[in-house]
Amino acid sequence: MNSNELEKKHCVPCEGGVQPLDMAAAKQISEAIDPGWKISNDAKEISKEFKFSTFNKTISFVNAVAWIAESEDHHPDLTVKYGSCKVVYTTHAIGGLSENDFICAKKIDNILT
Repeated sequence: MNSNELEKKHCVPCEGGVQPLDMAAAKQISEAIDPGWKISNDAKEISKEFKFSTFNKTISFVNAVAWIAESEDHHPDLTVKYGSCKVVYTTHAIGGLSENDFICAKKIDNILT
């Protein structure tokens, strides 16, 4: 999947019953997002830390991420500090990664370009 395909997609509800992506599939789809996103060793989550020069810029970013999360109905875990925000995506319903995680990561990448 290329970057353009991923950014045009929207999350689909996931209530379980599907298998999470394995490491090979996660690595393949991760090629469509910024390389700053890291896949955990167990392939259950992706994360990226974003750095900002001011608290206001950090909070503006957090608000933009919240808007994406609500729009896609897929919510990350956020760790917010003065000049940074760590974003962690996983699909809790399946205990691992789904395409939804990468769709949202791509949408976050797009707000910073």
